[in-house]
Amino acid sequence: MSTQVESVVTIVTGAASGIGAACVRRLAERGDTVVGVDLVADVDAQVRALGGALGVVTDVSSSAACDAAVARAVEEFGHVDHVVTAAGIEFNAPAQEMDDDTWSQVQRVNVDGSFYMARAVGRHLIATGRPGSVVLIGSINSMMSMPGQVAYVSSKGAVLQLGRGLAVDWGRHGIRVNVVAPGVIDTPLNARSFADPVRIAYYADRAPLGRHGEPSEVASVVAFLTSADAAYVTGAFVAVDGGWLAGELPPSQTEA
Repeated sequence: MSTQVESVVTIVTGAASGIGAACVRRLAERGDTVVGVDLVADVDAQVRALGGALGVVTDVSSSAACDAAVARAVEEFGHVDHVVTAAGIEFNAPAQEMDDDTWSQVQRVNVDGSFYMARAVGRHLIATGRPGSVVLIGSINSMMSMPGQVAYVSSKGAVLQLGRGLAVDWGRHGIRVNVVAPGVIDTPLNARSFADPVRIAYYADRAPLGRHGEPSEVASVVAFLTSADAAYVTGAFVAVDGGWLAGELPPSQTEA
């Protein structure tokens, strides 16, 4: 007699592009039922094209919208096991020129959005007694800054501490929480940098591996952290940065 294996259901925010889209594709390829959320109107079509099962239009800066997205996933598939918070925005300006609305928008999407979606999934897991995991997408800017990044780095620093706080609160419930920190990744968020050959050459030279990263390389780490292979990993900060945070190499370094 055959035994039906229950599907693993994973929610990914920011699912329509960049790291979020790469996570949808990677997790769907391994067999997860992936629910992607994003603000774009055609998110359902985009998520399904990546191999996902459902796309839900969601403003992650709204706690009610996050609760509704999780409720929709549970309604459609019976439960949720994991969530990946890849939705994020960045606006750069010197601190003295940063206006209130821009500051607030960055914090709402990057910090509030990560918390609201994690909380909605955490509540579901605790109420149903299911183990599960949360992967928050932070940044190397969770740990360091460059000029003009005050809003972004403060938000990503908060995401790092959010992950640690959730890991401590939820460990007893069997819920693991980890933070992935991408470095310079070729995504729409970084399109302006990648359009500048001088800047992108500097970024490549800055990383010990000598190149930028691809969204799929971040998605592979997310896949590990949401798998049974990471069963004893929680509260971790995992840099996917080509060595940026390890230290800077001299420009155009050559082997002796």
